Amino acid sequence: MRALRRTSSLAILATAGVLAVSLAPSSTDASAQPAGTTPATTQQSGVERVEFTAGNSYLIVEILDDDLAHFEVSGVSPSPGTGSPLFTTDQVAKTDYAGPSSFQQNGTTLSTADMRIDVDSSTLCATVTDTTHTPDVVLHTVCPLDLAQDWKGLSITKEGMENAYGLGQQFFQGGSADGDWVGRVRSPGGQFGNAMVYDPDNGPVGNTQIPVLFAVGADSTGYGLFLDQVYKTEWDLTGDPWSVRTWGDEIRWYTMTGADLPDLRQDYMELTGHPPVPPKKAFGLWVSEFGYESWAEVDDRLAALRAEEFPVDGFVLDLYWFGGVSSGSDHTAMGSMTWDTSSFPDPAGRIADYEADDGVGIMTIEESYIGRALAEHADMEARGHLVRDGCSTCGPVYLTDNDWWGRGGMIDWTSDAAGDYWHAAKRQALIDDGVLGHWLDLGEPEMYNPNDWTAGVLPGKHAHADYHNMYNLKWAESITRGYAAAEEEQRPFLLTRSGAAGIQRHGAAMWSADIGTKLTALAAQQNTQMHMSMSGVDYYGSDIGGFRREMLDSDLDELYTQWFANGSWFEVPVRPHAENLCNCEHTSPAEIGDVDSNLANIRQRYELTPYYYSLAHRAYRYGEPVVPPLVYYHQDDPEVREMGHQKLVGRDLLVGVVAGSGERQRNIYLPEGSWINYHTNEWFHSDGEWIEDVPLYVNGDFRLPAFARAGAVIPRMHVDEQSMNVDGRRLDSSTRDELVTRVYADETASDFTLYEDDGATVAYADGAVRTTVLGQQVSGSTATVTIGAADGGYAGAPSARDNIVELVVEDTQASSVTLNGSLLTRHDNQADFDAAASGWFNAGGNLVVAKSGETSVASSKTFEFTLGEQPVTLDFVCENGTTTIGQSVYAVGGVPRLGAWSPASAVKLEPSSYPTWTGTIGNLPPNTTVEWKCIKRAEDGYPEVADQWQPGANNVAITPASGSGGTTTGQF
Repeated sequence: MRALRRTSSLAILATAGVLAVSLAPSSTDASAQPAGTTPATTQQSGVERVEFTAGNSYLIVEILDDDLAHFEVSGVSPSPGTGSPLFTTDQVAKTDYAGPSSFQQNGTTLSTADMRIDVDSSTLCATVTDTTHTPDVVLHTVCPLDLAQDWKGLSITKEGMENAYGLGQQFFQGGSADGDWVGRVRSPGGQFGNAMVYDPDNGPVGNTQIPVLFAVGADSTGYGLFLDQVYKTEWDLTGDPWSVRTWGDEIRWYTMTGADLPDLRQDYMELTGHPPVPPKKAFGLWVSEFGYESWAEVDDRLAALRAEEFPVDGFVLDLYWFGGVSSGSDHTAMGSMTWDTSSFPDPAGRIADYEADDGVGIMTIEESYIGRALAEHADMEARGHLVRDGCSTCGPVYLTDNDWWGRGGMIDWTSDAAGDYWHAAKRQALIDDGVLGHWLDLGEPEMYNPNDWTAGVLPGKHAHADYHNMYNLKWAESITRGYAAAEEEQRPFLLTRSGAAGIQRHGAAMWSADIGTKLTALAAQQNTQMHMSMSGVDYYGSDIGGFRREMLDSDLDELYTQWFANGSWFEVPVRPHAENLCNCEHTSPAEIGDVDSNLANIRQRYELTPYYYSLAHRAYRYGEPVVPPLVYYHQDDPEVREMGHQKLVGRDLLVGVVAGSGERQRNIYLPEGSWINYHTNEWFHSDGEWIEDVPLYVNGDFRLPAFARAGAVIPRMHVDEQSMNVDGRRLDSSTRDELVTRVYADETASDFTLYEDDGATVAYADGAVRTTVLGQQVSGSTATVTIGAADGGYAGAPSARDNIVELVVEDTQASSVTLNGSLLTRHDNQADFDAAASGWFNAGGNLVVAKSGETSVASSKTFEFTLGEQPVTLDFVCENGTTTIGQSVYAVGGVPRLGAWSPASAVKLEPSSYPTWTGTIGNLPPNTTVEWKCIKRAEDGYPEVADQWQPGANNVAITPASGSGGTTTGQF
């Protein structure tokens, strides 16, 4: 029995199979505890620790907060005792918890203000109950499994839990974006865990374990369980109880309780670390391939993008930047980390020119492998910084299997000294050259000697199994540590193929490895992103268009167009990439797919940069997700519990995934509330309903269905054919720094905080941030939009700017608009509005637009819109519209409401007196000359072409200022 820690402690020796206990109470009444069941307790800095023993096994419960408990169980004696904190791996960021606000112990029952833990004295099973509900909710009972075996684990009773999320990155087969973990097995990717694995639906994709599970039951009940293990894990959620198995002498886990998924995930993010704010450029388009062989190839792609008027923020350089690799050879350039100046001359000068002339940044790939013939290998070997071949005094491993990259050694990232040296000796020179990002490849690690020896991440543990799943985390950590040591002002930004819990706090975005060019893979990517978001990874993406083009089994242009549209909504960065060693493939959106659709989707992404960037600040400050699944904010809606085919961006935008051949429309589920079509401003009032056949072509361009929540306030930026990058650089050197605020009017007051900083340096972390609160509320016939006075500042922050409010209303128009009590001038049309310094106009399509003119950011602005004026309608008539089966007659015209001359977005008429077709079309722009025609078009599939156009000249109608403009007629 462990020595007692207080002279007043009571020790009771139990017989075999009964708890052997010792008591050291700090805040409990020992006399109230039954004899024979009293565990050892220690309080240190407010944290409560209680130890239970049964035979040779022990369980320590560490109460860190009212809703957070840390456990350690082992069949190996002796235990570490309760006098010091439980061990944590490098996955954990926060270890200085203050302890619970209240704590009670009654024998083997431990209670805080939010939870109760009951420990079975003979089995060391711990039952966790959430006491904040009425009645109390039993969340689970966790019991040790096979503690005497190497492959050991925990059983977790299912209780009332219905769905489960998280567990990192593992692709489901079957081509669906949907699915949670209940009823599934989350298997290790390889012999030791993290790996790239192949399946016929998805290709070679990542399997990165991030062992956090969020389980939810009826209503808002649920919990988080984080297994702080470095060894490979296997989770089986097919029965009851669930189980997780792993290696290691001890098993340590955290249980988090809370009101709902936002509460639980934020607890996990506090535990493992919030993501820093990425450079603003990371939110733009980065074009990549395997690989650009010279600056000339980069220049060609850039020129093509500019010719098609694409904004772009960067290019990603694969292996050729350092000269490529030599398969099967010691004499490979892998690991040189030095520019091949024959193909990439004057790197610092060229990178500076790209930034100065085009606003474009450069990211370079790096790996952990070093060719044995390189001087770098000899240097690292001499310093003891390479992974060793079996023992602490052995020479470095010599990797020869899967030697496409060459043959040689491997950097020991588990040694901080190795990581620090490599950063200073090699990576720092790239940063000095102006490289903005670091692409960490093969970091599972992909190639390794299973009998190797490293410095290690666990005390006294050096074998491969003891570090495998932490390798990429330690690699990323070495980079952020290197930036800090050099006192770099530039933010570190990493793109990594693997990782562990906590990878997010090192400024890493993850991608899904060498994914196949298949629609099934595109769908599964969306499911994996759902679970990665719930695993704390906010910035997750793919090789847009698929890396393995040889797996293509559908139309490449269609697939790329869909993938690029999905990536433009959900991924950071937006990064198309593919193997192109043949120089016969394209990855740039200016050269593959439907270029007009690609352009529309990436411009939309750039327009939303202020919104995404503000979400990034919220992720940094509060641990909120950037692209959460619907269940995150709609946990009580059973329809969304397994839904990955629709996602949220922030809380206010809902977007539907598209991944299928011949897709022209799709159904969309809208949770309870009022939602507005982001593209058309059409309103829907849902009790939790499906909207059928939402068109996927808007004004002729392929778009994912998107809906804004009523009350949403979305900051945007102006983007047009002159836009170059997310920083607002423009080809004509003009300045468009106005604040555009899209507001979806609602009677319930709402607001959104815009966060702005310099976009590039770490100054934001020291408070160099400007916040502006944007708010809205409708009361009666008045819609009020407020733009608060800016708070704070940063280098280069504008002191004055124009403020444009885009107010989306339902089936009405404005009759007047005031700014801070003064009437603004009403304009009849867009052209007059654009030419004026300030004013407003009814734009049609449920949209009213107003602007302040340039005003000081230090002053608050209040726009008041007086609503109630009738929206504009016209009655459209098409005569002689004789059709065949499957055809209908549509009106198409030159304004967005009529499809902007795109048959795919035309408005269907009804055969009121066949063959005459009629329809009343509302929300047209007022005081506008509208040209239009009748078309015949097949109903099925929303094709992009019309079967027949009305002959002759366009029909012409002039809309009134409000109300009905009468009838306009065309004929075949």
